[in-house]
Amino acid sequence: MLLTIALVGVVLALAYRFYTNIYTYWERKGVPFERPLPLVGNMKGIGSKYHFRDINQRIYDQFKGRASFAGMYMFFKRTALITDLDLIKQVLIKDFSYFQDRGVFNNPRDDPLTGHLFTLEGEEWRSMRHKLSPVFTSGKMKHMTGVIVEVGHRLAQAMEKSVQQAQMDDGIVEIKDLCARFTTDVIGSCAFGLECNSLQDPNAEFRNKGREIFVRRRHSQLVQAFLFTNAKLAKKLRLKVLPDDITAFFMSAVKNTVDYRLKNGIKRNDFVDQLIELRAADQEAAKKGQGIDLSHGLTLEQMAAQAFVFFVAGFETSSSTMSFCLYELAMQPATQQRVRDEIASVLGNVEGGELNYDALAEMKYLDQVVAETLRKHPLLPHLIRECNRDYKVPHTDIVLDNGVNALIPVHNIHHDPEIYPEPEKFDPSRFDPEEVKSRHPMAYLPFGDGPRNCIGLRFGKVQAKVGLVTLLRSFQFSVSNRTEVPLILSKKSFLLATENGLFLKVEAI
Repeated sequence: MLLTIALVGVVLALAYRFYTNIYTYWERKGVPFERPLPLVGNMKGIGSKYHFRDINQRIYDQFKGRASFAGMYMFFKRTALITDLDLIKQVLIKDFSYFQDRGVFNNPRDDPLTGHLFTLEGEEWRSMRHKLSPVFTSGKMKHMTGVIVEVGHRLAQAMEKSVQQAQMDDGIVEIKDLCARFTTDVIGSCAFGLECNSLQDPNAEFRNKGREIFVRRRHSQLVQAFLFTNAKLAKKLRLKVLPDDITAFFMSAVKNTVDYRLKNGIKRNDFVDQLIELRAADQEAAKKGQGIDLSHGLTLEQMAAQAFVFFVAGFETSSSTMSFCLYELAMQPATQQRVRDEIASVLGNVEGGELNYDALAEMKYLDQVVAETLRKHPLLPHLIRECNRDYKVPHTDIVLDNGVNALIPVHNIHHDPEIYPEPEKFDPSRFDPEEVKSRHPMAYLPFGDGPRNCIGLRFGKVQAKVGLVTLLRSFQFSVSNRTEVPLILSKKSFLLATENGLFLKVEAI
């Protein structure tokens, strides 16, 4: 009995020591912080009552102007929420060597599709980034634009069909799903070399699997939030994030595509070809090694992980950007018409009126409209960078310890009225060249910045713009009685998403 009491006492003492060591970190550092709750830190209500952007906003509003950053706790993870744009520049660019990794969950051993470029760390990330960068050059983008425009023709046909089917419902169309089917077909072709046929068939297999990635969860919302905010602990616990059948589907898609191309000597100058080139003959040596050893080439699992993240990041972000943009243009008919006039003017000087990469580059106002869409509706609520060694914060005596997260609250910066007056107003003139020059470069971060910015940002913009040009040339978008004003946003999805879809009235021109 005494032994049991003693053991319980030891366990309680260790738990108390762990608690005080974690949750007094910012107090000991002399950093202003929001007082945490046991176990959840500052994450109470995440995924149910609050989204990350809501929690970040609360802390941003409390501490902005008082200090360059504030302390918070993502469950057990010590996190510095940065409010000062100059310090953000230090973290993302000038002192990048201290903040190279995202500290995002990855567990390639048990969950192979999580070992991709977005989550890789250290030399593995550097090597993979270097190898994949040639995929996204302007030359490759020109080549891929032709493929995207071809899919755009099918997008116009699918929209026409949707409008005809919606005639009994006052021409009301759910925009997000159609945009997602377009980007699914684009990514399927460019990344996997496959005809996904999502535009013709809303229930096509690739579309269903793409939808399930964001809808079906392996764990409860609380476990998911813990997994993404305490990545290393979750990895040690050998947790997975993806359902097994989704992993099996994408592994099979990549394996079949790679095997078919190698067997038949097929080259398409696309993402899969780049992965095949990275894969050297001695694959067994790579499998025996730890992590990614590119001197021996890529394993199939590593190839599948890179194709998977290209698919996930490419189809969801671009389709959301398109749908939010059309929503804003429906709210502002004059702005919509100005974009349409620019499209007609530029394509009127192109032989055959066919859209191409160079014509897209001439559409300056469209570029501003897309930029303002991403300002008002950034897909990621924040950026995370993990401190990989002790870092002395400039102009202070404070040292951030190895393993502390730096959080850059993108959504909250984009909606800061001191940076963007009337932030809820959609105003493309914010991105007039002189306006952009007058702002701090870190005031606009939809794709991050520095060496670890989004590698596919050029591809994402091209894809979204091709889709928008295709639709605006032939269709008029307006508010319907089912259009939410303002939009109700999901609290469960990490990426920005609407709770109830996005409905607009669509009329053929």
